[in-house]
Amino acid sequence: MSDFHQNGFVPTLHDLGQRSTQSLEEELKLFSGYRPMELILPSLYSELAGPALSGILEQISQVDYLNHIIVGLDQADGDQCAHAMTFFADLGQPYTLLWNDGPRLQALHAELRELNLGPAELGKGYNVWYCLGMILARGKAEAVALHDCDILTYDRHLLARLFYPVANPAFQFEFCKGYYPRIADNRLNGRVSRLLVGPLLEALERTLGPDEYFDFMKSFRYPLAGEFSFSRSLLPELRIPFDWGLELGVLSEVHRNQASNRICQVDIAGNYDHKHQALSPDDATRGLARMSIDISKVLIRKLATKGYVFNQETFRTLKACYYRQALDTVDFYRADAAINGLHYDLHREEAAIELFAKNILEAGQVFLESPLKAPFIPTWSRVLSARPDFLHRFRLAVQQDNKEMGNPYA
Repeated sequence: MSDFHQNGFVPTLHDLGQRSTQSLEEELKLFSGYRPMELILPSLYSELAGPALSGILEQISQVDYLNHIIVGLDQADGDQCAHAMTFFADLGQPYTLLWNDGPRLQALHAELRELNLGPAELGKGYNVWYCLGMILARGKAEAVALHDCDILTYDRHLLARLFYPVANPAFQFEFCKGYYPRIADNRLNGRVSRLLVGPLLEALERTLGPDEYFDFMKSFRYPLAGEFSFSRSLLPELRIPFDWGLELGVLSEVHRNQASNRICQVDIAGNYDHKHQALSPDDATRGLARMSIDISKVLIRKLATKGYVFNQETFRTLKACYYRQALDTVDFYRADAAINGLHYDLHREEAAIELFAKNILEAGQVFLESPLKAPFIPTWSRVLSARPDFLHRFRLAVQQDNKEMGNPYA
């Protein structure tokens, strides 16, 4: 059972174990008449053969309050896309699949890139950005939720609690972030959040001085959670990163654009496990090594937009401050693991910290060497200013792909 502590900055909606999934879903079904709900599922084709996605679809098929589902499919050829169309039919309700690698959507993407619009690189942000565009192109959703497709412990209770804060017309929330404990195989997981993001935010505050932004970011219990919900009204002006800094980038944007009383976090699962990334200490383009660089870049670029000045000396100081703070954090987690009877690998934890410290410097160097590089994908408002008919043509292209690939709801 969760506690009921409020941090005083971002409202926290706890799961006190007093309400059933059925009760939540009955109320969400009522809300759907006021605020139609659509779900985004960004997926790699490889996840169709993974251990999680079939179970996710089976759970979602039991939900009756969704208006539509948008599936973003990456890394699939034509035969694989046709297979995906059949696979996602198990959702048992209307869905649209975006074949991001297909010729129609690639042609539209090339058109945007000629104008220096659209995602500059492939990645989760690329997939999510086009899914958000499809939400706007359809123009029917009022509440939108997004979650990953590799959740091994998925239950539809998660989805109900994720939607509830933004779907309830009696609430004022425009954005909601999910959170949950990360425990599996008798050990603490979530190394990047525990050992990088938390200590790095503390180190940035000590190095640069107090800022409301640090208070805001530290208020989230699991800032790297890939599950969040939001009002459709946020979409036209939302700027998101195209890399693995997506989750922190989105939080930074809602901090900039929304009052804190319109942002909340919600406990969505008693436990959560998903596909784990390797540390990849010898390859900065893969696994947690790349993730740590991308996340550090997002925070650095965000603070630069707030007027903070960075140089080599700043990053050296930041690395040293982070390293000390992270080592202190290890002591906290070791004690927490011990009292809960969990295995704790001190060597594994400190090896991760050493890699993250090195990659903070790497992220700083990338920032200094490319100060003109845009950190975010342009907003959909800017796209429509340059190409007013783009979303209409985008929707028609997606519809044609779905018809040809056998989507029963096309």
